[in-house]
Amino acid sequence: MKNVALLLLALVASIAGAQEKFPGIENLMTAKEFKDAGLYQLSDEELKMLNYWLVNYTAGEAQVLIETNKEVQEARSNADSDIVTRITGDFTGWSGETVFRLENGQVWRQRLSGRYRYNGPPNPEVRISKNFMGFYKMTVSETGKSIGVKLVR
Repeated sequence: MKNVALLLLALVASIAGAQEKFPGIENLMTAKEFKDAGLYQLSDEELKMLNYWLVNYTAGEAQVLIETNKEVQEARSNADSDIVTRITGDFTGWSGETVFRLENGQVWRQRLSGRYRYNGPPNPEVRISKNFMGFYKMTVSETGKSIGVKLVR
C-alpha cells in the first residue's frame, strides 16, 4: 500500500512539472492549424482547460513535443520576417488594449499606449515587423499609422 501511495505521488508530481513546462496547444500548432481546428473560438478559460487536459493525457511527454515539432520550429524561424495580412472583423483603430484578429489566424494585442481612429475600408491590410530590439509593430498599410503589438496566439 505504501508503494502505491509513493507511485501516485510521483505521478502527480510529474504531471505538475509537465504542466509548468507545457507551452500550450496555441504554440504547438501553426496559426493556420489553430484557426482551421476552430480553436481560436475558445475562451481563455476553455483554452486553459484544453491545455490542462493535454498535459494530463500525455503525462509528461508534452514537453518533448515542442522541441521535436518541425512545424513549430519553422514558424519560429519565420517570425523574423514581416507578416503581411488583413485585419478581420470590424476595425475602427486602437485605443489602449486593442486586440487585432488577423486573416492568417494570428491574434495580436496592442503593446504600447496610444489611440488611433480608423475610418477607411473594412479589413485593412497590415504589416507586422520586428525591430532591432525584438519588439513588434503593426502598420496599417493604407495610412502608414503604426502601433507596438505583441503576439497573443
